[in-house]
Amino acid sequence: MASLSSMSITFDCHDVEAQSIFWAELLGAELDAGANEFVASIGGVHNSESPTPGMLFVKVDDRAEGKNPLHIDLDDPNYPADVERAVALGAQKLASFDEHGIEWTTLKDPEGNVFDIGRRTAV
Repeated sequence: MASLSSMSITFDCHDVEAQSIFWAELLGAELDAGANEFVASIGGVHNSESPTPGMLFVKVDDRAEGKNPLHIDLDDPNYPADVERAVALGAQKLASFDEHGIEWTTLKDPEGNVFDIGRRTAV
């Protein structure tokens, strides 16, 4: 059986530059070399040695709207301060929750992709 490598979480984007910069700033990451108006990445998408996925941003003319069946959850010891930082970077705050020993806020990135920032409150 072949092993998987070069994983990525891929975003279909209208504006690759804005999306990639938003996520790089939010995560404190650098854009990978070779970014342009059609494709950009962070986290070494083409690094087969990385055990975690990078993020790939690809220009598309049309993208599906609606709830994301897959979204990113960021576990954040600086919650809720980083929610306000995400909003300052261009995110839209949708709602906050406190359930089952976890508190989190659901947001949309500048192109409407849903993601959560939160922290565990109970052990």
